Amino acid sequence: MTDADTTPAADDLARHAAKMAKKKAARDKIMAGKAGEKGLIIVHTGAGKGKSSSGFGMILRCVAHGMPCAVVQFIKGAWDTGERRLLTTHFADLCQFHAMGEGFTWETQDKTRDIAAAKAGWEKAKELIRNQNIRLVLLDEINIALRYDYLDLAEVLEFLRSEKPPLTHVVLTGRNAKDDLIEAADLVTEMTLIKHPFRSGIKAQAGVEF
Repeated sequence: MTDADTTPAADDLARHAAKMAKKKAARDKIMAGKAGEKGLIIVHTGAGKGKSSSGFGMILRCVAHGMPCAVVQFIKGAWDTGERRLLTTHFADLCQFHAMGEGFTWETQDKTRDIAAAKAGWEKAKELIRNQNIRLVLLDEINIALRYDYLDLAEVLEFLRSEKPPLTHVVLTGRNAKDDLIEAADLVTEMTLIKHPFRSGIKAQAGVEF
């Protein structure tokens, strides 16, 4: 096979260039009408992996931009995670980290204690969200607390509607997000489970799961 056999013909290159130019023009037209900014309510839910990981990715973006941010962990508070080590050790000046949970409900086996921890986490979350200097607040696994009615969804939604500062982003993660929360959110992503190594007998591993 010669170079001539693998090099696109001139007319193919020209057609590609013209197609991409049209696509860019259409994209530029769309972007020209997108000038506004607002604080978003963002929900990451679904059975697949990546909900908390995506939320912490946003936290790291804030840190990289020098934007104050905060994390409230509602369930995994007892875990020694990589993100917790990184943020508390190297970026405590920009990111507040509050581990309020004690573990999943089947680990604590104490509903009264779980409810108390969830309510304490929500009180801390409200304090952080009200602080207009904090640009993004991650409420990690709050959807689990809402699913089990450890927190009142109506109260959470009313607070976000009436007291969240206009430019503050709030990210709520966890599977089984309730319909009213999804309806109120500006951005919702559902992680779909296709394959997971846990089903093949592989345990949670540092750097992947925590």
